[in-house]
Amino acid sequence: MKRRPVHLAIATALACTVLAGQVPASGLVRDAEIERTIKLVSEPVLSAAGIDPSSISFFVVNNPEINAFVAGNRNIIINSGLVQKLDGVDMFQAVIAHEVAHITGGHFSQRAIAVNEARTAAGLGMLLGLVAAATGNSTAGIGVAIGAADVAQKGLYAFSRSQESSADRRSIEYLAGAGVNPEAAIEVLELLHRSESLQRSGSARYLRTHPLSATRINRIEELVRRHSGNVVRKDQGITREHQYWYARARAKFKGFLNTPSRNIRELRNADSSEINSLVRAISYFRLPDFDAGLKETERLLRKRPNDPFYNELKGQFLLASGRVRPAIESYDNAVSLAPKEPLLLAGLGRAQLALGNRESNAGALRTLKRAYDLDPRDARMLRDLAIAYQKDGQRGMAALVTAERFALNGQFAQAATHAGHAQKLLRNGSPEWQKARDILQMVGRLK
Repeated sequence: MKRRPVHLAIATALACTVLAGQVPASGLVRDAEIERTIKLVSEPVLSAAGIDPSSISFFVVNNPEINAFVAGNRNIIINSGLVQKLDGVDMFQAVIAHEVAHITGGHFSQRAIAVNEARTAAGLGMLLGLVAAATGNSTAGIGVAIGAADVAQKGLYAFSRSQESSADRRSIEYLAGAGVNPEAAIEVLELLHRSESLQRSGSARYLRTHPLSATRINRIEELVRRHSGNVVRKDQGITREHQYWYARARAKFKGFLNTPSRNIRELRNADSSEINSLVRAISYFRLPDFDAGLKETERLLRKRPNDPFYNELKGQFLLASGRVRPAIESYDNAVSLAPKEPLLLAGLGRAQLALGNRESNAGALRTLKRAYDLDPRDARMLRDLAIAYQKDGQRGMAALVTAERFALNGQFAQAATHAGHAQKLLRNGSPEWQKARDILQMVGRLK
């Protein structure tokens, strides 16, 4: 329910499910399964609010604090800590409902930042750069001095009491309309207050920055009581599905972001449930103990052989252990099961590129171009695509996607350098040439 994070560092764009070593302290998390899950469980709330779910973009940041906020009116940024610390999917939906209520309440209409370009890599880089500047973080990896903080602050506000009151009311209505018990909102508040005494708790910092007055808490409790009997009945199968996928997302965060040896110790005497096997698989992978990780992954695939994300996980482990051809096969399986997931295509293209022969390089270029067409905001994919273009002799395109990668990472000076190089190599006036020009113009607005 927090508008503005106390600490948010956007250092680099990372693909969560391709990390073989240490995870940086902060950054953009890209994971096909986690992104799908967040969209899936948020859809009922968005629909109840009268918002087309496809019009909202979600971005996950590797930050342990409990936080979610809206930037640029249609972009919801979620800290990994929110998912890790809210153990119920309904609690997560309660936070989303509050953020959505600020959107439907028009609380951004007069002050929304002029960055509605997050569909592109450069646009997302600019948006995240403004977010980082608004937080006053000096280690955000932003390659230029992004204007005065007042420009960035236009996207992140401390809302007025009347706006918070309106958002509280709307969010409880949306939860009931989505078939979610509004009591979940109270559970979130209780979690925040339990953490208040912890000096270094992210939620404690939240409460100091945006205190919840007794009056506001009482009002929320009254709203919950009023609407608890008006919850729209939801198919229990849908509820179980949401709970299942949310549990898997939490398992992935635990596996990839927590200390792997500690995860293994904690699960030493635990059962071999699917969620525990997923945490074990990722933790073994990060130790690294690839054979143990693959063994756990095979156990997952025996339970769900047609799961694209488990096939992707196996492909990732095989590729990291140098078994390229089997990795390509696993990624192929994943893509055949979910052909429109750009991050799965990116993984397949990376594996094809690793094989290193002329045929596989050509295949990698085709695959990575498909991934790019679906979502150009994956830094690792952009790096691989630049390599594929370079191997194919398309130096102008290699320079262009490299410029996009630097822009996405907030390294705008380097982005300008490569965009300028691309303009010299690409046909004047072509769509690709114009894209390079757009990057140069965007960087120019930040100077």
